[in-house]
Amino acid sequence: MDMELTAATRRALHEGFRWSIGRGTGLLEAPAVLLGLLAEPECKAARVLAACQIDGAEVRRRWPALHEVEIAALPVCAGRDWEPGDVAAHLSPELLASLSAAGQSLADLPSPLSLATEHLLLGLASADHEVSAWLREKKVDVQALRAEILRQYGVSDSALLAVDDRLPPPENFLAGQPPGPAVTETGPEQLRRWSSPATPNPPREPAGADAGCPAETILRLLDASANRGREALRVVEDYARFVLDDAHLTGCLKVLRHDLTAALACLPVLDRLAMRDTRFDVGTKLTTAAETTRSSPEDVLNANFTRLQESLRSLEEFSKIDNPSTARVLERLRYESYSLQKAFSAAQRAVRRVSDARLYVLIDGGPNAETFERLVSSLVEAEVDLLQLRDKRLADRQLLDRARRLHRLTRTTKTRFLVNDRPDLAVLSQADGVHVGQAELTVHDARRLVGPRRLVGVSTHSIEQARQAVLDGADYLGVGPVFPSRTKDFENFPSLELARQVAAEIRLPAFAIGGIDETNIDEVLGTGISRVAVSGAVVNAASPAAAARALLRVLRAARR
Repeated sequence: MDMELTAATRRALHEGFRWSIGRGTGLLEAPAVLLGLLAEPECKAARVLAACQIDGAEVRRRWPALHEVEIAALPVCAGRDWEPGDVAAHLSPELLASLSAAGQSLADLPSPLSLATEHLLLGLASADHEVSAWLREKKVDVQALRAEILRQYGVSDSALLAVDDRLPPPENFLAGQPPGPAVTETGPEQLRRWSSPATPNPPREPAGADAGCPAETILRLLDASANRGREALRVVEDYARFVLDDAHLTGCLKVLRHDLTAALACLPVLDRLAMRDTRFDVGTKLTTAAETTRSSPEDVLNANFTRLQESLRSLEEFSKIDNPSTARVLERLRYESYSLQKAFSAAQRAVRRVSDARLYVLIDGGPNAETFERLVSSLVEAEVDLLQLRDKRLADRQLLDRARRLHRLTRTTKTRFLVNDRPDLAVLSQADGVHVGQAELTVHDARRLVGPRRLVGVSTHSIEQARQAVLDGADYLGVGPVFPSRTKDFENFPSLELARQVAAEIRLPAFAIGGIDETNIDEVLGTGISRVAVSGAVVNAASPAAAARALLRVLRAARR
């Protein structure tokens, strides 16, 4: 089927290239295409979107990472004079899947055809990826759109998503070329055409066939790996959702799942099902004792992260045979799974070590060592959970001396101590951890210095910083300032709203900080945050131990 692009479609794709979703792929993403279509308000696709109350602001709310790209950064193919075939290499897997879906819906229409904006929207809405699901949630009616397109051509009985061997792969669909040896192969989609005796002028055999491995076998292998990967990812997502009750990590996994679905869109579902042969798969009969037992939810989590990563590796390696672009996407998803596993590990570690902590007191080195020791001893006796040594005045030797005294006074108690901003002194003094801010060492760098077993906490002043800290592997968060602080100035004052956001979204232990005392602690607890970090409210009190006990009573009562 020869296929050209209408002028409006060209302009919409051109506008889409001006937007990036920040995934680092350098490819045109489906959400950006929605903005491109909306930039053509008179086109049919824009009118359908408007009827469903979808505008540019709504798209950007759904994908807040969308941002404009500098003109100089646009690929050459984004110019209005590009040839259709030139743009294919710059499309994301989900967009290629959408074009394939559009092509399948148009397979029975008279040729030649031009890809209009409504055809492009039909493909976006009828594929199987994140944008497709969102469009359908927003009431973009695939069947009504299909019926309107068919009515324009006087066709009444055409299968919208029927698999048709006449359909070229997405690159050919754009370029208007018939399948043949000169056309760039599209990977797994080719397996269907290689194995079809009705396909005229078949392209070269895939590498697997040259080695005595039929194309059908490769498709069966990819299907099995895809099923394993998606099943494992769902198990991990359920752990984040129900065990951790963590909205942020659940959302990260949902994005990963949708990205995997988009990457797998070049494997036609009907072809996968046709080649699936579970009954005679020798692997289903092989099992070990370790596969049939799990000792804890954490054991389930780790087993399925491993299963996910192994499946992604298998998909990536076999996709390299004929679809290197998909292999690169799968490689990126595998690396993302490693980072997410690290975040889960930090959350598990924090639950074990910090979950019972409620009161965190920040202290300085005091006027002398004796006064410092008296304060520490009183706070330890009051059963303060965490102490942080924070002092910008003392020389390094004096600060290290104070830290070593802290270690001696806390090592046989339930109170843990950390050093602010100085991972080197934390290690030398055998501290339980280090706390870093946004302007000091990163969580990553601090972890390299203090090792895997010490706590690494981080101050956060926005929900974006809190989300990043989770992915960086922090053990706990400092959140604030929630009230004006007498010990530190901030240009931006996040107030209690940040505490509400963190409590609603993140399950990593979080301590509200900034101006908290007995008069306002109930307001903090009302946000959902159940831990606080204080300084003056305890240290400057007539009796620091009594002030600490009073705060602990409130915190423990709220916990019940």
